[in-house]
Amino acid sequence: MPKDKIAYVCSNCGQESAKWVGKCPNCGQWNTFKEIRIAADTGSNAAKSAAQAVKRSDDQSAFHSQGTNRPRRLNEISSVDEPRIDTHDSELNRALGGGIVPGSIILLGGEPGIGKSTLTLQTILHMSDRRVLYVSGEESAHQIKMRAERIMGKQQAAYEHVVLLCETSLENIFSNISEVKPDLVIIDSIQTVATESVDSSPGSITQVRECASALLRFAKSSGIPVMLIGHINKEGTLAGPKILEHIVDTVIQFEGDQHYMYRILRSIKNRFGSTSELGIYEMRQNGLRQVENPSELLLSQDHEGLSGIAISSTIEGVRPFLVETQALVSTAAYGTPQRSATGFDQRRLNMLLAVLEKRVGFKLMQKDVFLNIAGGLRVTDMAMDLSVIAAVLSSNVDTPIETGWCMCGEVGLSGEVRPVHRIEQRVTEAAKLGFSHLILPAYNLKGLDPRKYPIELHPVRKVEEALRVLFG
Repeated sequence: MPKDKIAYVCSNCGQESAKWVGKCPNCGQWNTFKEIRIAADTGSNAAKSAAQAVKRSDDQSAFHSQGTNRPRRLNEISSVDEPRIDTHDSELNRALGGGIVPGSIILLGGEPGIGKSTLTLQTILHMSDRRVLYVSGEESAHQIKMRAERIMGKQQAAYEHVVLLCETSLENIFSNISEVKPDLVIIDSIQTVATESVDSSPGSITQVRECASALLRFAKSSGIPVMLIGHINKEGTLAGPKILEHIVDTVIQFEGDQHYMYRILRSIKNRFGSTSELGIYEMRQNGLRQVENPSELLLSQDHEGLSGIAISSTIEGVRPFLVETQALVSTAAYGTPQRSATGFDQRRLNMLLAVLEKRVGFKLMQKDVFLNIAGGLRVTDMAMDLSVIAAVLSSNVDTPIETGWCMCGEVGLSGEVRPVHRIEQRVTEAAKLGFSHLILPAYNLKGLDPRKYPIELHPVRKVEEALRVLFG
């Protein structure tokens, strides 16, 4: 029987050492090395036995245990994609690249209370064609059943394919997987799971790394996908070692402001699809509702005659939608004017205000400027620049922008309007929502047929041209 080993692990970054050192050579922190006992690798053995118990035959799965792997020529390997598992959630399928790949391991991260467990439970309740094992290390079975009834109602037939297990021991989880033989495994959350092979508390860097590695071995050898739910630390990154994100195949992050009802599912890493995709949800009393057309929800319809409001055609990932930009310009009450931005980069706002003052001639030095992106979204698209400048100027001169106008364009330091990407999608989205005029960079008009779209296009080269088109 193998003996237990003693190792020293940095509690900050997870660096291992055979002896104790005062300063971590990897992250530079002092007095962070802790002594841990590494027992026999029972987690790996449990993962191997669980994979063998549920392993499908070779003609049903392309995954093989490590003992049967052999080198093969590249031209011998089939390039036909294995059919993905449909989650019956179009937004989640989009973020995953078309569904769950068999044998993959997915990490879902997000802030506390943002709706990670609700999204996961809602998804598996609709996957009635798959047997799902839901492992909860944080909530009791009664709490999960109450949430399920809030989402689906008291339809007993909707719960038959979901098997619930409240357990934190990795070895016990694998033994139950051998009995249940599920098509999908959910671990909520990876920070609560611990293995007997590591003598440290659950949630520590070593425990998270060892448990994730064992679950990876199980997923790859059995062909059963595993979804891990992870916590977010105070810096906004996934808790645990950075190697956790390297181990998994897909990292998706659930974002949003708890004071607003919108949630964004963003793909951070995806070995089987694009990282530009994102899904949008609306939080409701009975769960999360998929938002197919976010533009209609983000635009308020009662701003006619109000100054300081401009509509921008933006792209988040690969999805176009229209966003309402609100600005308020007032005389500074104190000696130093205030600059505040919500949902937009404040440094970029300061740059755009400097462009307005230097290139266009509007004096904003002694005025407070407040900017807000409606709906609680945080937008990073550079094409917002033109709408920010238009909203600021509209509030400054107290003149509203006419209804039916929207714009897109990046503004440079010399006052030029630079081209933006995916212009056809932006024009199509604006036309679909009934806008009649779109201001766009003149360079983007090359190769674009204006007769194809039921919207009038106004190409501009400089900021002053755009403002002249808007305000005359």
